[in-house]
Amino acid sequence: MARPDRTARPSPRDAAAAPIPRTAAVCGALAFLLTAALTAAPPASASPGPADGAGAPGAGCEPPAAAPPKRQMRAEWIASVVNIDWPSEPGLSPQEQRDELDALYDEAEENGLNAVFVQIRPTADAFWPSPHEPWSEWLTGEQGRDPGYDPLAYAVEQAHARNLEFHGWFNPYRVAMHDDPERLAGDHPARRNPDWVFSYGGRLYYDPGVPEVRAFVIDAMMDAVENYDLDGVHFDDYFYPYPSGGEEVPDQDTFAEYGGGFEDIGDWRRDNVNRLVEEMDEAVHAAKPHVKFGISPFGIWRNASSDPEGSDTSGFESYSGIFADSRRWVREGWVDYINPQVYWEIGLPVADYAKLVPWWAETVDGTGVHLYIGQAAYKAGRDGAWSDPRELSRHLDLNRRYPNVRGDVYFSATSLRTNASEAMARVVEDHYSSPALVPVKEDLGGRAPWPPHVSDAEAGEDGTALTIRSYGRSSPAYYAVYGFDGKPDPRDRWCGLKDPRNMIGTVRASGDGETVFTDPQGGGDRTYYVTALDRLHHESHPTLRYVR
Repeated sequence: MARPDRTARPSPRDAAAAPIPRTAAVCGALAFLLTAALTAAPPASASPGPADGAGAPGAGCEPPAAAPPKRQMRAEWIASVVNIDWPSEPGLSPQEQRDELDALYDEAEENGLNAVFVQIRPTADAFWPSPHEPWSEWLTGEQGRDPGYDPLAYAVEQAHARNLEFHGWFNPYRVAMHDDPERLAGDHPARRNPDWVFSYGGRLYYDPGVPEVRAFVIDAMMDAVENYDLDGVHFDDYFYPYPSGGEEVPDQDTFAEYGGGFEDIGDWRRDNVNRLVEEMDEAVHAAKPHVKFGISPFGIWRNASSDPEGSDTSGFESYSGIFADSRRWVREGWVDYINPQVYWEIGLPVADYAKLVPWWAETVDGTGVHLYIGQAAYKAGRDGAWSDPRELSRHLDLNRRYPNVRGDVYFSATSLRTNASEAMARVVEDHYSSPALVPVKEDLGGRAPWPPHVSDAEAGEDGTALTIRSYGRSSPAYYAVYGFDGKPDPRDRWCGLKDPRNMIGTVRASGDGETVFTDPQGGGDRTYYVTALDRLHHESHPTLRYVR
C-alpha cells in the first residue's frame, strides 16, 4: 500500500516486469415451528444457536443466484506513514485528528465496508503510549512528543461504535523514511542498539537477521495486541527492503554471525522472515485466540518460469526480491488470512489480474486460510484500463467466480474520497448495495449467542425503532436486522435470511444490554428478523417481530 508519489519500494503496479519505486473476504413446517419458538426466551439449559452451517439461519436454503455474498470482507487501508490518510498532516490538535478519523470511518460505512485496517506502527514508532517505542512523528511532527490523547484507543472505540472490525496495521522492520539515526528520538531503540540497524536506499531498517531484533519487534507489536481490543493484526509487504538501484542489502556480517546452516544468503533471509511470521502468529493467538493475524504481500509470489508452482506472470517476484515466501505462510497455516496486493488491471500481460486471482484462490484451497484481494483504488483515473471507472467493479465480478475469494481491501481511504470516488460508487452500486457480514474463521473459536429479544418496536416519522436486548449470560457483539414487507411467511422468510438483500443493517450491542436499531424505511406492516452475533461473527437463530 502506498500513496501515488511514494518511493519507498518497487510498485506492483504499472511495470511489474521489474522493480520500480513504489508510488504510492430448514424450510417448511419445521422452520415455522422454530421461528415461533425463538420469539420466546430460551430455557436456562439450552445452548446458543449454531454458527453458520446445519441449523443456522437459512440452513438448507439456497439464496437466489443474483444475490451477493452474505459474508464478505470489505475493508480499506488507512495509512499513517508520511500522513497518507490519517492524520492528514502532523501537528493537528487531538480534536482535529479525531474529527478526521470520524469522517473516514463515516465514509467507510457509506461505502458499505465492514472493516478498517489502520496503520498504528508505521516506522518503529507508536500510535499508543508504548513502553517500547516513541510516539509517532506522523502525529505531532516530532517523534516522541505526546499527542495529548491515545489515538489507538480512540480509533478502536470509534470503529467498534460503527460495527467496523479494527485491524491494527504494523510495519515490523522499517525504522525511518530517512537514513540519519541522529534524527530519531533520543531514546529510540535504534539509537540505543546501532548494531540492530542498517541503512538502505536512503532509509533505516531493523536487520531481520538479528535474533534480538525479531524478539524486540514482536514484543513491541504485542503490547498493542495485549492492551487494546483489536480484531486483527495486519502486516503489509515490508520485510527486507525492496531492491534499490542495484544496491546490496548490507547484512553480510549478520549472515556470517547468524547464518550457520545456510549456504545461500537468500534462503537464510527467507528463513528470518518465516520465523517472524510464525512467531508472531503464535504470540497473537497465545495472548488472544480470537484475534486474526494476516499479511498483505506483494501480488506475485513467483513466476511459473522460476517455479512450476508459480503464477502465469513475468513480473517482480517477492520470493527472491524481498525474501517473502508468502505461499509457504499460507500452506503452513501461519496466517489466518492472506491479502495479496493484486494491483494490476485485467489483461495486463506481465501481471494479469485475471490470472493472479485464480492462482491465489488455488493457493489457499484446503488450507482454511481466508483470501482477501488488495485493490489498487489509488490507480483509478489513470490512463489506460484505469481510466474506466468500471475497472474496480470488474475485479469484483471476476472474484465472484472463485468462492475462495472472501473479500477485498482497498488502498487507500484517501483515494476512495478523491480519484477513486466514481469507481467506488460503481462498486457500491454493483456489489455493495446490501450489507455483508464478515466471514467466520471457524478455527478461532467462538459460538453464536442466544437469539436476542426485541422488547419494543415503534413505527414513527423517522422509521421503525427496534429495541433489542440480549438474554441472560449471552453477550453478543452486535445484531443483524432483516426486514420483509407484510406479515411473516416462515417458509419464505427463514430462507430469506440467506439473502443479504433482506438485511437492513447491523448495530453494535450497547454496554447496558439494550440496543436501539432504526429502520428508516419502516412505517408499519413490516416483519423484522433479528439475530445476535459474537465478535467472530457466528450468527444466532432469529427472533421475529411484526410491526403493524
